[in-house]
Amino acid sequence: MTNIPTTHAPQANDAQPGPVARFIRDTELDTRMLGMVGALLLIWASFHFYPVIAGVLSGNGLNWGSGLFITPRNLWNLSVQTSMTGIMATGMVLVIITRNIDLSVGSIVGVTGMVMGIVQVNFLPPLLGLGSPLIWIITVAIGIVLGALIGAFHGWLIAYRGIPSFIVTLGGMLVWRGAAFLTADGKTIAPMDATFGLLGGGPTGSVGAVGSWIVGLLGCVAVLWIIQAGRKTRTKHGFPQRPMWAEGVLAVLGCGVLIGAVLVVNAYIWPKGIVDAYVKTHPEVVVPEGGLQISTGFAIPVLVMVVVGILMTILMTRTRFGRYVFAIGGNPEAAALAGINTKWMTLKIFSLMGLLSGIAAVIASARLNAATNALGTLDELYVIASAVVGGTSLAGGVGTIYGAIIGALVMQSLQTGMVLIGYGDGSYRMIAVGTALVLAVYLDNLYRQKTK
Repeated sequence: MTNIPTTHAPQANDAQPGPVARFIRDTELDTRMLGMVGALLLIWASFHFYPVIAGVLSGNGLNWGSGLFITPRNLWNLSVQTSMTGIMATGMVLVIITRNIDLSVGSIVGVTGMVMGIVQVNFLPPLLGLGSPLIWIITVAIGIVLGALIGAFHGWLIAYRGIPSFIVTLGGMLVWRGAAFLTADGKTIAPMDATFGLLGGGPTGSVGAVGSWIVGLLGCVAVLWIIQAGRKTRTKHGFPQRPMWAEGVLAVLGCGVLIGAVLVVNAYIWPKGIVDAYVKTHPEVVVPEGGLQISTGFAIPVLVMVVVGILMTILMTRTRFGRYVFAIGGNPEAAALAGINTKWMTLKIFSLMGLLSGIAAVIASARLNAATNALGTLDELYVIASAVVGGTSLAGGVGTIYGAIIGALVMQSLQTGMVLIGYGDGSYRMIAVGTALVLAVYLDNLYRQKTK
């Protein structure tokens, strides 16, 4: 914080904040979030217009339609691809805030995915009958509980046995990856239960146009309620209020983003082959002359990520647990002297990280419609990178849930964009992700030095 002398009286020649600074001050927008959103939009624009510029430079002329990134189809796929990493990144924020690290999340995804595959393919159908609605419910519960137990075991080793988190989770990365292979002797388990497969997204694993509008409108109601509740809370505690125009801007921005997202996902139409297969299995559907067009809408994994993000934000900002997490990250010794059971908190944080990895395993295996021992390979690197790019400080004590989700979107945008412009080889994508991670840490250091 900048120290301002209290004896200084305002002078006529004092520098006044510019319009942008006043806007940010009055709306109380997070400058880090604005920077991340700006970087994300820059990445999207760069990948979208790269083919346009390349066409001009190669002499093929100006073709605005050659851009493939900012299209409903790609943005819909991007949201689904981001969901798994985004879910785990929300848990990694807590881990990094408390000055720990978890390198095992990808391997937990692999082993829980294999266990879920074996359970729903080999064990549950003979007991419950093929196609029983209980199969996917029991499978999901087993995957989430198993992930939480593995995470709790890691937390116990770290907190109560004094082993550094880097070593514990590095060992866990190797152990659980090997366990994933041994679970089915390296075989791929497929196909998954049909209802379970809907959790992975796809045209049939989405809520459609009507469901998306319901989600968008409920989101707008939630935005307005949050703004109104915030004003009541400020009045109750005597805090200064934001100007009404600032409240209006925040309401318009929030609802505008939600409605825009609904329009984008509803603009993505089912591919013709899937529509034809759907019509064959649903003879009651009437096909108009111009052909049947079905809007995809929000994919189920994206809605799961949104729900997880909301719950994790509430946990971090509205509960004692969240306050303890930031207290431990700010100063672990002071937190322990203040009466916080830091060991028990560490165990719970890693258990929560394992639980979120179990949810990610559900989405990953359902989307693939198979369980393989390679499921989740290198996910730990992308999850850590997403949290750090999203503003979580490796020094501890600083981080946000929405920042981690935006960071996951940035990471996935880099990978998807490299594929679309013809650099889909894994080596190029690794270079892009590694560069973004180092740059994010460098910018974080500059930001912390400026705010001291």
